[in-house]
Amino acid sequence: MKTAEKLAAGWLVTLGFMFLTLSVSAVTEKNTMLKPIPSGDGEYSGWDFVNKEALYVLDTTARQSFIFGVPTMVLGGWLSLSLYRRGKSEQKALQQQVSDRLQSIFYQMLQENHGRVTVLGFAMQSQLPASIAREYLDVKAKEFNANFKVNEEGAVSYHFDV
Repeated sequence: MKTAEKLAAGWLVTLGFMFLTLSVSAVTEKNTMLKPIPSGDGEYSGWDFVNKEALYVLDTTARQSFIFGVPTMVLGGWLSLSLYRRGKSEQKALQQQVSDRLQSIFYQMLQENHGRVTVLGFAMQSQLPASIAREYLDVKAKEFNANFKVNEEGAVSYHFDV
């Protein structure tokens, strides 16, 4: 459904742009047609040869293209903006779910291990890469004033007061 909406928004914006371009082109051509043509003797005799049918066609084209172009462009823009906002809200909801899941795993590990959490244990439990698990635990350690202990191999364990 989202793909169809994206295609519709793209087509509407493109079609609206084409209509508005056609309108501007017709107005420009009409203004060019109405400019007097200088004759060789210094007098302007171009007003005698105005093609009224062509002016009517250009006028009608400009008006109709503008009438169709503006609503089409506005509808396409509105649909695009709606899709953008919906995507942002879905992304925010997904990030909130991930945050809630990590927090739940973190608190569960704290209860099971009596306040002791290692980077490896948290990474395995949450299925995160070690660097991201370490960053998450560092943030939580600062938030809860945790203690750090380093063993002989250099592994860091976080000790939280439960």
